[in-house]
Amino acid sequence: MANQSRLCLMAVHAHPDDEVISTGGTYLRYADEGLSTVLVCATGGEEGEIHDPDLDPVEAQPRLAEIRAGELRCACRTLKIGTVEMLGYRDSGMAGTPANQNPSCFHQADLDEATARLVRLIRRYRPSVLVTYNSFGFYGHPDHIKAHQITHAAFDRAADPDFVPTPNLTPWQPLKLYETAISREGMRRWREVMRQQNPEEAANRNDDGFDPEKLGTPDEQITARIDVRRYLATRVEALRCHRTQIPADSFFFKPLPEGIGDEMFGFEEYVLARSLVKHPPKEDDLFAGIR
Repeated sequence: MANQSRLCLMAVHAHPDDEVISTGGTYLRYADEGLSTVLVCATGGEEGEIHDPDLDPVEAQPRLAEIRAGELRCACRTLKIGTVEMLGYRDSGMAGTPANQNPSCFHQADLDEATARLVRLIRRYRPSVLVTYNSFGFYGHPDHIKAHQITHAAFDRAADPDFVPTPNLTPWQPLKLYETAISREGMRRWREVMRQQNPEEAANRNDDGFDPEKLGTPDEQITARIDVRRYLATRVEALRCHRTQIPADSFFFKPLPEGIGDEMFGFEEYVLARSLVKHPPKEDDLFAGIR
């Protein structure tokens, strides 16, 4: 079994704020257990919206990456993330927007070159567990999809001594690769509670972009559920750091009936995509089979 003090979790996310939404409680759990935690953020989030009432959107937009970097530092302190690494790409914006064509954006990055950047970080921090998105990037964002692609490629290539030989960094093989997920049943409950809490908004909202059948993972495919109920308040605190992206009146910040918050947000779900170790079919620990 691996020495727990040397175990490392690395999650590869697309933009500042993604680290909270799908893995915030997971980061807190493993930091509290004494494991190393690393966040790799692919872009600066330059194409994000600006909801912070203290900012003038016209003035702030050109320096949004700088602003969001500060928000990211705030959130990572709150989530006790040990190390943050930026891959250095520009936000690609939503699918089909002009930002997709910017040669500096993550979407346009050469796959091998972007994978090499991640491989160097894997060899430096030597994670046993990698986390990223599924092949659809959860909701189809080009940067999420690219994060999926390079993380899957890097899982194998980090151990290949012929791929980007790196002085002073020996090849390293991660043992497990997970994809973030929300079960379809969980998304149905989430949508129903949102409708109950905000009936007028729900009546005027097109729910096509929140389709559990499209975005949710079939329940039987969920392989890991991480209990993060003790961290719900801290995760909300981390989410508040992202003032430009999350409005102050967001559903995430509204009080919920007793027990509903635990039911909706108390577990972070994953699908095990690759494993080089024996593990139970259903897990409550991403390091099952490693420690």
